[in-house]
Amino acid sequence: MRLKTSLLQEPKHKELVSCVGWVTADELYSCSEDHQILKWNLMTNDISLVVKLPEDIYPIDLHWFPKTVGGKKQNQTEIFVLTSTDGKFHLTSKTGRIEKSVEAHKGAVLAGRWNYDGTALITAGEDGQIKIWSKSGMLRSTLASQGSPVYSVAWGPDSDRILYTSGRQLIIKPLQPSAKVIQWKAHDGIILKVDWNSVNELILSGGEDCKYKVWDSFGRLLYSSLFHDYSITSLSWAPDGEVFAVGSYNTLRLCDKTGWSYALEKPNTGSVFSLAWSADGTQLAGACGNGHVIFAHVVEQHWEWENFVITLTKRRTLQVRNVMNDAVDILEFRDRVIKASLAYGHLVVATSLQCYVYNSRNWNTPLIFDLKEGTVSLILQAEKHFVLVDGAGLYTFSYEGRLISSPKFPGMRADILNSQSVSISNDTIAIRDKSDEKVILLFDALTGKSLGDGKPLSHKLEVVEVALDQCGPSNERKIALVDKNRDLYLTSVRHLGREPKICKIGSMVHSMAWNDAANILCGVQENQLTVWYCPNAVFTDKELLPKTLLKKDGSEFSRAPNILSFAGTKVTLRQGDGSLVYSSIPPYPALLHEYSSSARWEDALRLCRLAKDQSLWACLAGMAMVNRELDTAEMAYAAIGEISRVQYIQFIKEQPSKESTLAHMLMFSGQTQEAETTLLQAGLIYQAIQINIDLFNWERALELAVKHKTHVDTVLAYRQKFLKNFGRKETNKRFLQYAEGVEVDWEKIQAKIEMELAKEREKAANASVRSSVASRR
Repeated sequence: MRLKTSLLQEPKHKELVSCVGWVTADELYSCSEDHQILKWNLMTNDISLVVKLPEDIYPIDLHWFPKTVGGKKQNQTEIFVLTSTDGKFHLTSKTGRIEKSVEAHKGAVLAGRWNYDGTALITAGEDGQIKIWSKSGMLRSTLASQGSPVYSVAWGPDSDRILYTSGRQLIIKPLQPSAKVIQWKAHDGIILKVDWNSVNELILSGGEDCKYKVWDSFGRLLYSSLFHDYSITSLSWAPDGEVFAVGSYNTLRLCDKTGWSYALEKPNTGSVFSLAWSADGTQLAGACGNGHVIFAHVVEQHWEWENFVITLTKRRTLQVRNVMNDAVDILEFRDRVIKASLAYGHLVVATSLQCYVYNSRNWNTPLIFDLKEGTVSLILQAEKHFVLVDGAGLYTFSYEGRLISSPKFPGMRADILNSQSVSISNDTIAIRDKSDEKVILLFDALTGKSLGDGKPLSHKLEVVEVALDQCGPSNERKIALVDKNRDLYLTSVRHLGREPKICKIGSMVHSMAWNDAANILCGVQENQLTVWYCPNAVFTDKELLPKTLLKKDGSEFSRAPNILSFAGTKVTLRQGDGSLVYSSIPPYPALLHEYSSSARWEDALRLCRLAKDQSLWACLAGMAMVNRELDTAEMAYAAIGEISRVQYIQFIKEQPSKESTLAHMLMFSGQTQEAETTLLQAGLIYQAIQINIDLFNWERALELAVKHKTHVDTVLAYRQKFLKNFGRKETNKRFLQYAEGVEVDWEKIQAKIEMELAKEREKAANASVRSSVASRR
């Protein structure tokens, strides 16, 4: 990825350009100390004078009123705020007419920014004061007052906090008076510019110490650049939060959100005092000290899938290269390319007006449909359909271009959704709720309605990343989530009314991804790459999970690499310095998943014997228990030396009825309540009592015996035997009460148990006969 810059031969402004701002994706306003406001039209290359400002107005900052909020267009006419050196800010119309001038500060007004929905304006002054104004220019409050000038200010992602500079310090101040203020020393020189992105919630800062830095919203340093030759005079996040631009003297740099640099340009601009991205994030404009306005377009983005590499060569051109035979196809578009995604044999390209869907088998005839809104910020693909996110909402389309659904929920802000907070599979869409980050909203991908009873999935901590698995039937869909402690959890998406079981499967996970062809999960854990061959094993046998892991030493990776994709046997990671690293895993686990899903257990056993890998046998054991394939599970557990589990499986196989077998399999998975319910519903009271005795749930065993008026003596007998073995006396009042009126006779108890088991065998045999007769008919 790099910037393709363009400068006119001669500057249009006679003095330095102090600020720039985009009206639309192809129209820009620039303000200069020559008192002129110029309009630049990139479609027609026209440059026209909007207005010549009065001689006493020297503009410093410009910010356009937000056009859309949550997909709805604002009623207010197109205006922008213009701050100047005379202590005023001016609400100015698109035609250049000053609608209102407001005395705001003593000395220059160094910054003016509208909040996300345009309900408030913040200004920062040379007098050290920060003030909040209504959209009509009425003073609401003075938020801060300090002894040094405030050079830059930014709204927080939810417009409930303010970030501003104070010399070498950065300060985050919430609008609520009682909330805690965060303040820290950020640079060794005066900080000149800050920006705060609403999608990734990361902070940028740059200053006179010739460095730019990336921080999280708690003030923790994520990246610090090397020294530049000159002060950092401007910086700006792209709207989608994936990249940012940095400006200095004769310098323009494009950087990834983690801080490393994609490209460095050295244009003849003087200092770049202001940078602004177009709403679609494809173009950048800079206000230059020598009177120029520099324009830059992001080109040479790359997408990879299997044997295809796709490159954005020009604004309207993609190059498709097949690395197997070096065949090259050129895809031309009518409008500029905004976003693209390549996966599952399809390329989805969003331009400013249309969406193109290509099949990798035929690059000549795309399917084309029009877009409502031109600013697509995210494309996510599943095998059968894909999701487009724009400023108005989230839409699911089939690869034939048909709109399938458009999930909606209260307080939805589509503009801040990203690939960490949204995930899609063939049947489900998961979205992290921005208003409560502990909540994950689950929708049916085909209808757009909430899943099940409409109750969302709640976690105990804030969730930072969600990912749905891509394979298997919809009723077995799983979601992996990473919370703010960096713990990795797995849970079912469809849980049929009962509370979902959320199981922890890893800790210190910095990045994760599901495989595209099998339900295998990989993640970066501390200094290693971990692959969970069979993460679902956590629901059947927690102790089996560690044996199904592949751990690869991460010494070859730099600090906290990020997983870009996990396709086939290849994991693609992006290192902290921007370089790509590839890691491969054995092909056997994916084959095992394929055999398991098609019930080819003999083939699965042969594969494990061929590979001679303990983790593969452990996977097979977990898969066989999920599918209740006891013979295969017995062999797999025997292969990894789990003798106690082999014995229990043999005990399960000896059970006289289907209900007992099912109950003991639930017991094997640790689902004691479900096992008991299964037995009680089948009328197997003694077995329900016995499993509670085996688990030493004495009170529950006695409760069931008393309730059903049977086997009270059995419970008392086993209780007495238990206490005798440990040399204890009975202290429980309920047991003492029933022991008085019940005589314990082990011979009678054994006879009664034999009778119960015989009844169960007879019942099972009759059921078997009935089913065989019915099948003959």
